Amino acid sequence: MTLALALGQSSAPLVGVWHDRAVSDARLPATEAVESHVRGFFEGHSVEVVACDLGPERREAVPDLRVLVVSPGPRSDSWAYVTAGCWAVREKDGHGLEFVMTAHVHDQRFIDLMAMIAYYHCGGHRLDLEHCMPLGEPWVPGSACDHLLISLPYLHGPDLEHCPLPRGHARILWTLPVTAAEIGFRRQHGHEALEQLLDDAEIIPTDPFRASVV
Repeated sequence: MTLALALGQSSAPLVGVWHDRAVSDARLPATEAVESHVRGFFEGHSVEVVACDLGPERREAVPDLRVLVVSPGPRSDSWAYVTAGCWAVREKDGHGLEFVMTAHVHDQRFIDLMAMIAYYHCGGHRLDLEHCMPLGEPWVPGSACDHLLISLPYLHGPDLEHCPLPRGHARILWTLPVTAAEIGFRRQHGHEALEQLLDDAEIIPTDPFRASVV
């Protein structure tokens, strides 16, 4: 399933205005708390807040979705894209997830991709640590990476991962682009073995044109 098909979109960007609607007491404060946490962690970076509208048939899956676009700065020379709004839909007993992706450039494609991940997670395919997700197409045109591996945010550490919220706690997990061959290796040898292989190869995770380590 391609990015455009998964979102029910053409190539038009998923940037919209907020719709006037009632939200639960927990939803918007939680989303704002995630944003505050990300801004605090990335102090000194520019943070753009993009409201994502998934369309009339998908909007309610993640009704208050935002993607936080973090520019390079003191903590990292890469761009970071972070979801805010998944926890409010999928939390259980106060605990839930948000997702971060790192990339080499600022591009609308990565905002759309984070919206796709949010919809995949909240719309019936609950993601978690050590899961994987097919993209159905290259991460960027010409890339061998066409899957995402859900891992700990090693590039940023536990201070970004652990996000306190007014009514619980969110973990911000890393969506790392990997190849189909690497996913095949993971099926045979396990998640930790693949992570070790990627670490040993000293991959640059933001390089969309890196060679597969398998």
